[in-house]
Amino acid sequence: MDLRIFTEPQQGATYDTLLTVAKATEDLGFDAFFRSDHYLRMGSADGLPGPTDAWITLAGLARETKRIRLGTLMTAGTFRLPGVLAIQVAQVDQMSGGRVELGLGAGWFEEEHKAYGIPFPKEKFARLEEQLAIVTGLWATEVGKTFDFHGTYYDLTDSPALPKPAQKKVPVLIGGHGASRTPRLAARFADEFNIPFASVEDSERQFGRVRAAAEEAGRGADALTYSNALVVCVGRDDREVARRAAAIGREVDELKANGLAGSPAEVVDKLGRYAAIGSQRIYLQILDLTDLDHLDLISTHVQPQLP
Repeated sequence: MDLRIFTEPQQGATYDTLLTVAKATEDLGFDAFFRSDHYLRMGSADGLPGPTDAWITLAGLARETKRIRLGTLMTAGTFRLPGVLAIQVAQVDQMSGGRVELGLGAGWFEEEHKAYGIPFPKEKFARLEEQLAIVTGLWATEVGKTFDFHGTYYDLTDSPALPKPAQKKVPVLIGGHGASRTPRLAARFADEFNIPFASVEDSERQFGRVRAAAEEAGRGADALTYSNALVVCVGRDDREVARRAAAIGREVDELKANGLAGSPAEVVDKLGRYAAIGSQRIYLQILDLTDLDHLDLISTHVQPQLP
């Protein structure tokens, strides 16, 4: 099972903080560094010093890291035109030497759109479907040929479909809890399906829907990687777990019920339950970006015990 580090910079982080965490991610042997794509803090966090842009951040990290994969959970489709997004991701992929992955979602947080003057369309899922078709279509178009798309929301004519990513195929992540449209969209476009903050039981149910949709689409269920995103709070003893929970404004019992919390042994046991229902990759949501000892503890006492 791969362990990836997943950050929420809108809660309050500078680029330098993210760079420090990304370098620790690489040095400690984790598989990847991912970040959310939000422009407004949530909950009681002050969000200072203000938001950072996901793809500008990843462009910087592409030049400052050497091994780890880099990506988003999830890029908000409402923030970017699909043609522009295809250019951005391809360029960052080139800058990283082919280490980028694109998680793309419909966008959902209306307040951040109001705060920064970003349109928040009523019909987002149908737009997302067109966005995925355009981004993947642009990348798949042979050099020297052009790409056209005429949809309900987007219209591209004679696009040179440049630049190309360094990778032959940039992995595309699609996620969510939707019971019908989401699995069908994943079956059509995704290399990886991610379900965020879900129980073992709910994850198993949703993975089953996606696997069935992939079979129906003729891809085969095992053509996709299946993953979870879960908040993590690990401590060497109960006192350390409680301290880390308090630092992120959460209760230990709630974290144990809804995430990965407790001793390394407890967390390894719960990861095993996710692995048993088909989860191949876990994005560890790290909410205290100043606590690098937390990453070290996971690296040295959790990661080595995983298959």
